Amino acid sequence: MKIIEKQLETILAGTIRKVRPDAPAGKLFFTKTNDEQFGDQQTNFAMAAAKELKANPKQLASEIVEALAGDPALAKVDIAGPGFINLTLSNDFIGAEVAKIGREQYDLSFLDRQGTVVIDYSSPNIAKPMHIGHLRSTVLGDSLKRIYRWLGYTVVGDNHLGDWGTQFGKLIVAYRRWLDRDAYEKSAIEELERIYVLFGQAAEADKSLEDEARAELKKLQEGDPENRKLWQEFITLSLAEYNRIYDRMGVKFDTYHGESFFHDRMPAMLDLLIEKGLAKESEGALCVFFDDKEKLHPCIVRKQDGAFLYATSDLACLQFKRDNYTLNRAVYVTDERQQPHFKQIFAIARMLGWNEQLDHVWFGIMRFGDDTFSSRKGNVIKLDELFTEAVRRARLVIEEKNPELPAEEKAAVAEMVGLGAVKYADLSQNRISAVSFEWDKALSFDGNTAPYLQYTHARIKSIARKAAETGRPADPNAQITITTPAERRLAVHLLGFPTAVLKAAEGYKPNLIAEYLFELGQRFNTFYNSSPVLKEGDAVMQSRLALCLRTAHVAKEGLGLLGIAAPERM
Repeated sequence: MKIIEKQLETILAGTIRKVRPDAPAGKLFFTKTNDEQFGDQQTNFAMAAAKELKANPKQLASEIVEALAGDPALAKVDIAGPGFINLTLSNDFIGAEVAKIGREQYDLSFLDRQGTVVIDYSSPNIAKPMHIGHLRSTVLGDSLKRIYRWLGYTVVGDNHLGDWGTQFGKLIVAYRRWLDRDAYEKSAIEELERIYVLFGQAAEADKSLEDEARAELKKLQEGDPENRKLWQEFITLSLAEYNRIYDRMGVKFDTYHGESFFHDRMPAMLDLLIEKGLAKESEGALCVFFDDKEKLHPCIVRKQDGAFLYATSDLACLQFKRDNYTLNRAVYVTDERQQPHFKQIFAIARMLGWNEQLDHVWFGIMRFGDDTFSSRKGNVIKLDELFTEAVRRARLVIEEKNPELPAEEKAAVAEMVGLGAVKYADLSQNRISAVSFEWDKALSFDGNTAPYLQYTHARIKSIARKAAETGRPADPNAQITITTPAERRLAVHLLGFPTAVLKAAEGYKPNLIAEYLFELGQRFNTFYNSSPVLKEGDAVMQSRLALCLRTAHVAKEGLGLLGIAAPERM
């Protein structure tokens, strides 16, 4: 099934070849019209090609419009302004194309899908609980992985864990001094967090603790069996907790390549930088300096004491990706504060002659009211607590709206709706905007929210069930006949779904899918409120029911790309 823009390109390209065989290639593309009264799609081809053809744009447009007359896909073609060509799709064409939804795969062969898209996201620090600060990277990265896979790319989702560094020396000291074994067995992450904070407090009064921690870290890095065993225990217990939360979120990773995974590759990475003349000694440290035009601070890749830094790790990580994948692109999903860091990494990659596409998908940080989240300030909300509260609130609404649902189904739906509300509250925002977290706003069930869209899907499924109960089940081969403006507006919007996904992928912006889905919900509800389905005769009923079910299919697909479930009943 070709997307609408590609079908129109084919139609128009054939017509242009007849009218102007010498017309330039590559200037033909379509966009959705800003106002539906002027048609469904628009192209500026005549204006773009007129200069090369030495033609008047409006005259060229007129020749094309005249040659398009009678094409069955088009109800009307006209000229606007200095030479825009507006095209109105025919209702028969719209109905036939909508009928293909869910039955035929979209033809996306025009995309460059060679190689692997590697997406690095979530990346919590070992031995610390996942909190709301991890939400944006996790749901954004997961959504991008789903979007690119839907488009047919080979995608690897990587969780670049913070599993190496100075904190482990401190943890080992704290573990041996202050661990509460019962608390540790009950909740290892919470107990590790407690003793880590305790170390920080104690070290302020006793500076020798920092020296002790450095000594334990050195032993760990040199392979001391006891310290290695403890370090591995911290990782194993942390991952078990993280995976429990990821499972609840429906988030999966293909690889867990933390910082420690690249530790042994870092010396060779430094050797390469030195060999290429990029890394130079400066006050005992090893640095990469940039041209003034880059407007970047020097990047330290080895400290005076010989320790590596995040830059060294990320360069070794990128080298590993290049060695193990044919990269289509490498994507890093982190907050906006990492922009200078990745600008340095990408600049060094270019200096090394690594020309793969590298994208830092940054997002605005999440705030609590007017303040940032901070463990010290005591305003960090743990993800598990957030989800549990969301599900509790969802359950209250479901109890009120549909008390007849069996208890087990209420619990399952509350989980889908609660988690969906939290994810959508984040993903529906432009990612580069800071998000101010508010409980009521995040868990709202009105307006542009996941529960509104989930309810729309469930409502359509209810219509289909009622049709079957009255002896008129949906005909899978029903012809979709467009007869009313509301039907047409809904059907045309359904045809725009793959384009919305393509735009979301292009800009790494899942919020464009959210915007599409909200408009889909609005158009469906306008259609349903003005166009009876089950009260009509068989032909009209089957046509409208088929339109409803195509809407449900697209709603479910779209919500799925955001990592949100679509309940059958609510």
